Amino acid sequence: MGLRQVAWRACYELLGARVRQPAWTFMNYGWAPLDATASRLVLDPADEPDRYGVGLYAHVLDGLDLTGADVLEVGSGRGGGASWVARSLGPRTTTGVDLAASAVALSRRDRSGPGLRFVQGDALALPFEDASFDVVLNVESSHCYPSVERFVAEVHRVLRPGGTFAWADFRGADDVAATRAQLRSSGLAPVREDDITAEVLHALRLDDARRAALVRDWIPRLVQPAFRPFAGLDGTRTHDRFTTGATRYLSAQLVRER
Repeated sequence: MGLRQVAWRACYELLGARVRQPAWTFMNYGWAPLDATASRLVLDPADEPDRYGVGLYAHVLDGLDLTGADVLEVGSGRGGGASWVARSLGPRTTTGVDLAASAVALSRRDRSGPGLRFVQGDALALPFEDASFDVVLNVESSHCYPSVERFVAEVHRVLRPGGTFAWADFRGADDVAATRAQLRSSGLAPVREDDITAEVLHALRLDDARRAALVRDWIPRLVQPAFRPFAGLDGTRTHDRFTTGATRYLSAQLVRER
């Protein structure tokens, strides 16, 4: 396990163990349409507080029919995304896998949905048979991995022929081209590639007050200054880099050809 992976695993293990509130469901930066007249995502009332976090999943999966599919989310975190997929999009099974044992335990305890399960595992050595899934989903997680190429090779292995890899994450502006090449490195064919920085930044701005309140109420006071950039709050370096374009937020759908 590389140094980066050790550091991220320690961070997420700490969050899973210390921040146990089930209401903290999503950890991504969110997505919101720039056009206020665009059709709104219809959510159950219980999901409404996480509209922007759910919105990122809805964007990444847009155009895919998950009815009856076997879906894998790699880097499932606190389980909110996998639970929403299982409850809302009609898959046969939804499996969330995460490196952090505390996150898996929290998800098993607090998340539910038809055909939903959570397992501990490494994104670079997924604990599943070849050709096990119709869709592999990966949202705001791959920046933690020591080798994106090894991860994508695992995605290719566990996808069935004709299956789709749906991905979203942020990268430095200078790394965009290299990241696109990494996603294609195992022979997956891109069918959609988007830069959604503007929509992610819009979501961060719309959701800033709520996110700031969660950090204030749920994160130990001593580590709040370090956690604010992690949460992408207004005035932090993370938020500023999205604003200036120094960090870009990307999404893609790629297919394992038949």
